[in-house]
Amino acid sequence: MLSFDLSEEQALVKETIAGFANDMMDPLSRECDESGEVSGDLVKTGWELEIIPSCVPEEYGGFGEGASALTGAIAYEELAHGDLSTALHIVSPTVMAYTVLLYGTDEQKKMYLPVACGEAFTPAAAALVEPRYAFCPSQLTTSAVRDGEEYILNGSKCLVPLAGEADNLLVFASTNPGMGFAGVDAFIVPKGAEGVSVGERELNMGLKALATYEVGFKDAKVPLANKVGGDRGIDFMDLISRSRLALAAMAIGMMRRAAEHSRDYAKERIAFGDPIGSRQAIAFMVAEMFMETDASRMLLWEAAWKCDKGEDFAKDAAMAKNYAAEKCMKVCDGAVQVMGGHGYVRDNMPELWFRNARAFSALEGLVMV
Repeated sequence: MLSFDLSEEQALVKETIAGFANDMMDPLSRECDESGEVSGDLVKTGWELEIIPSCVPEEYGGFGEGASALTGAIAYEELAHGDLSTALHIVSPTVMAYTVLLYGTDEQKKMYLPVACGEAFTPAAAALVEPRYAFCPSQLTTSAVRDGEEYILNGSKCLVPLAGEADNLLVFASTNPGMGFAGVDAFIVPKGAEGVSVGERELNMGLKALATYEVGFKDAKVPLANKVGGDRGIDFMDLISRSRLALAAMAIGMMRRAAEHSRDYAKERIAFGDPIGSRQAIAFMVAEMFMETDASRMLLWEAAWKCDKGEDFAKDAAMAKNYAAEKCMKVCDGAVQVMGGHGYVRDNMPELWFRNARAFSALEGLVMV
């Protein structure tokens, strides 16, 4: 039975991360957006929350017993409530870490997990999204063809976070074309490998503080040892579903922040002698913001609960992510409308949230729970 009571551990995670997000991330979100960089102090403090080590067993440098999707969803909602760009930056190494944790060989776990659990933040980029119309992760055009003791990678990726500074790229590529999700594998590609080119930093409408790049592969050679999971490979459907849970959680965090801002503004803004929240049109709009936020969270928590129980959760994760992405855009648009013309001005936060919310329809595989 799905419970809505947080465990003692989950309550502590929520409280700790909420404090960091509200006290440090939120006040600097505009500054980070304008400068195009995430504050180093934020990254350092965020890393000290030990989100990855808490999911990695002690033998690999952590202190946990494995990743919990529901606990991760709770944590990511709070992070995104502070600032989406900073949240994505801090937890971007989770894709590499959790993919290796869940499906890596013993040698891969011993090599890469201690780095992901280190004292200092170590960038690790995941390359999934491709720069083409109607991209679908089940139909990747980036290919990996075995050639003796190597795989040869060809293709291109975009929206690869931190690729310019990461020591390793986790690249998802098709090894069995026509097999859908079952035909995708993951490869660890070291920085500077021959045939790998990292382009200029992308100029995006939103997420301006998060550095993303296009990455190209031209006959890039990858040793067999760098295929995650060896001959067994990965369960890509499981991984993409875990990523969708993470993205849904972040969309919900943004929705909640926009709804709270709209509620408070509607109470404080006086027009014609009364708070604008006393007008039915505004009151109904704000109420619907909270309704959609809570509805999205219920979809997410059920999917995450199924994931932790070992049940099939792929459909639930897809619904949670798609619903949250759509409603996040609607709620953030509503936050702009509640402020009227002021909501479109860069001095106020709704225009930033609106730009960031648009990204959820395109994001896949940037973070993971």
